[in-house]
Amino acid sequence: MIKLLIADDSALMRKLLGDIFVAEGDFDIRFARNGKEALDLAKSFQPDVVTLDVHMPEMNGLDCLNRIMIESPRPVVMVSSLTDDGAQETLRALDLGAIDFVTKPAGPVSLEIDTMRPLLVETIRTAARAKLRKSLRLRDRVRHRMGQAKPAPRSAPIQPAPRRAPEASPAEAADHIPGLILIGASTGGPPAVEAVISKLPRDLAWPVLVAQHLPASFTGAFARRLDGLGGLRVVEVVQPTPLAAMHVYIGRGDADILVAPRPSGPIVLSAPPAAEYPWHPSVERMVRSALAHFPAAGLVGVMLTGMGSDGAPAMTRLKQDGGRTIAEAESSAVVWGMPGELVKHGGADMVLPLGQIASAILEMIN
Repeated sequence: MIKLLIADDSALMRKLLGDIFVAEGDFDIRFARNGKEALDLAKSFQPDVVTLDVHMPEMNGLDCLNRIMIESPRPVVMVSSLTDDGAQETLRALDLGAIDFVTKPAGPVSLEIDTMRPLLVETIRTAARAKLRKSLRLRDRVRHRMGQAKPAPRSAPIQPAPRRAPEASPAEAADHIPGLILIGASTGGPPAVEAVISKLPRDLAWPVLVAQHLPASFTGAFARRLDGLGGLRVVEVVQPTPLAAMHVYIGRGDADILVAPRPSGPIVLSAPPAAEYPWHPSVERMVRSALAHFPAAGLVGVMLTGMGSDGAPAMTRLKQDGGRTIAEAESSAVVWGMPGELVKHGGADMVLPLGQIASAILEMIN
């Protein structure tokens, strides 16, 4: 049995979510009406996975998550709204240690809950099997044991980096693009992508393309967050854009990120999702488009944490054609689905823990 704790201040939402998992037949479920009850049950019930609504009385979801990850660490899935505020809160939750998130139905919950049932069940089952990194919030957990823990602020201000990559004109962008770095990620991916991007130097000559599975309302906030962390310029791809050195391009959610040729030089663009690719932005489609317009030797593929197999066939072909690939090691991946599939396909040149990936990329391109 999977022990599941559902925390939501809405009695209707608790009932609807409870009915979904009761019907699965292998869930032992408890309910909390607010963050305080959830925190108590996390210690007494010892659930395998917790779902947390963000907005709850007495103790909100972010504050509860922060306490859980310090006092009783376990996989947590946030229940978020598809708004800009919801995106910011969700990214903050992932930073605090949440495994994943599901979005609330945009319309009447009772009418639309069935549409989210398959994804919700898959997400919770995956979270129950996920591994928390041993280093996650380690300093905070040690301080807590010593009686010195302080709650993390609800939203940590992001200070602009003192050195930023300059904007490039279209003509400058078209010149001297020696290759591309292609990063794919899904469940647990935003903090992993952040860990890699933040360690890349500001004078990086190879543009970076990122296909991170997120909704469209979240990828803009994700790009803005990354843009404040280091010297590289990070943008969400919303229109055809010339590829430029010292830039990171985040694929727009619910669409795909593609490389395409132009007379002035290669561009990156956002394309409507294609039916043959089930996840978006599609890692598989991104890598295939890069292979169509760049020699494989000028490509580095990086597969980070995520459930499923998106991108494994294309990155395997990239390696076979003379490119280089890195898969995140099982020891650091929240979910070793996508990187594990790349390894299983024989498509990984290197299998490395997250903290070593950025330096390996630099060795490959240098």
